[in-house]
Amino acid sequence: MDCKEPNASVALFFFIFSVSVFISPCLNAQEETYTDLPFWRQALGGAIIAPPVSQVESVLVVTDGGNLKSFSWQGTPLWDFYARGRLTPHVSRSREGTSYVCRTNGVLIAVNRSGRELWALSLKSPLVSPVLTGWDGRLFVFTAGEITCLTASGYTLWSKVLEKKIIHTPINDALGGFIILLEDGEVRRYSQYGNVFSYKSTRGVPNALASLEIDDSQLTILLLHENNLELVSVSENSFLQGTHISLRGILDLPSPPVSAIGRKGEAAVLLNDGRVALISLKKLDIIWVAVSHASAGELRDSITRNGTTGSTEPSAELLFDERGIFLVTKSGATGFTSDGRRLWTIRLRGTSSLPSFGDDGILYSGGTDWVLYAYRLEDRVRAKKRLLYGEAQEGSYGLGNPGPSSMAGYYFRFSETEMNARLNEIRNAIKEGNVGANEREYAAWLMETSGSLIANLRAEKPLPVQAFYRVEAARLLGYIGSRETVPFLADLFRRDPELAVKAAAAEAIGRIGVDPDGTALWAFQREIYSIPKNADDALLTAIASATGALCRFSGPPLSEAGVRILTALSSGSLPGTARRQAQREIRSLTN
Repeated sequence: MDCKEPNASVALFFFIFSVSVFISPCLNAQEETYTDLPFWRQALGGAIIAPPVSQVESVLVVTDGGNLKSFSWQGTPLWDFYARGRLTPHVSRSREGTSYVCRTNGVLIAVNRSGRELWALSLKSPLVSPVLTGWDGRLFVFTAGEITCLTASGYTLWSKVLEKKIIHTPINDALGGFIILLEDGEVRRYSQYGNVFSYKSTRGVPNALASLEIDDSQLTILLLHENNLELVSVSENSFLQGTHISLRGILDLPSPPVSAIGRKGEAAVLLNDGRVALISLKKLDIIWVAVSHASAGELRDSITRNGTTGSTEPSAELLFDERGIFLVTKSGATGFTSDGRRLWTIRLRGTSSLPSFGDDGILYSGGTDWVLYAYRLEDRVRAKKRLLYGEAQEGSYGLGNPGPSSMAGYYFRFSETEMNARLNEIRNAIKEGNVGANEREYAAWLMETSGSLIANLRAEKPLPVQAFYRVEAARLLGYIGSRETVPFLADLFRRDPELAVKAAAAEAIGRIGVDPDGTALWAFQREIYSIPKNADDALLTAIASATGALCRFSGPPLSEAGVRILTALSSGSLPGTARRQAQREIRSLTN
């Protein structure tokens, strides 16, 4: 009996120990996951020189050999674009999937979602930061000493000289413009039209900055100083006039901040000791602080290095959406719930650039071994509104319905003298890349002029605007290039009875290059399916050219609908010029 009791106790001890060892990892796995097993991997044939850029269906990487490579989220190679030269370590993608990269000699290249070059433009110097895209597809381009705003097709809308160096990656703001931080601590906000607002804190040069969503028609800018967070609010009108600003408050932090991101009245802040804090911006209070994978030394060294060199390269990236808060650094990534619980952690070794956490829940990381690794960390996919192709834009500049122009009430506004003068003014502004602050006014006048007939079709005496001027106004809308005007141009194409105006509207749509709702292709399709025997060759040629341009810019699935139109136009029964143009467009899409 005496010898059996110890054996029973020992057996019970080992049973409890084995159960605890088995259960403990399972409990920990519910809180966080440490893994180094990739979902997939792909050899690249070169080192990744920029953070991967992911969209729901694919990921894009830039290698040191001058290649832009795309893979599906499952690791299938999609395409490989060679830029014919070395690339800068900056890449970005628009919502419709167009990629923008720049060679080290300053040539900016647009590549569509199928890996085909759309256009190339020589800049004065190479990019110093990734291209930002505006709500209507416009591009904000940052080079040494200059900021340029381009249409999605590469036409210059405005440019601004920078006399100081940018020291923080420019960020889009909640009003459709962007914010930069300069080397002397000056914060500048540029509107989509190039209007500038400037603010310089009395607290010195910030470590970083962030932008928040609109609150009461105001934009809140977060300035991250050595041990505190400064909030500055500016109304939308003050950006145009450079006047009223208000300091909303100062919040002391437990450690120097590295970066921040805002969402719906809250901000996630990365501290330089590796912790992440969630801040209530309405109460100016810290909601919670949690430990991440990042080390204090890693973040402090990156702040010192970037501050010394003036580099805009981010040392860490914070994401904040409906799924939670996510931190990515070169050493790994951590996910948190909105109430501060840790979802998972992954540690990485041998990364060649900052990894990227995608909306598809996959972390993409480029290794120094020239391999792209994908780690499945989330089963949840970020919800985003989609159009026919690409993601829906976040907001609108109102260029699709800009309101009356300054000449709308002028009785003689449609006289030949007035129209010639205004058309020349707009032509010169487009040629010189100086549309800028007049863009809304120009768009309103061009729409009033080109659409003057369809706006008065039921009137007994339609406004006497000759077709020549309606044609010129429609053509110039294409050079201004906002995709917000595509529905107007499609309506002009459908309803104006003058064939030359219809052709000009089609040409303008093709020059803009995007048709997110498919309204233009639908209008083209209706037109060609009712082609009479004496069809106008110039109109059909314009439809073929515009359809090809839309297909090249967007790629599939829009190109599938466009190819059907081009196939119909390549029929042997149609006029020769239109038929040959349609055949050329088909070849350009298939070669």
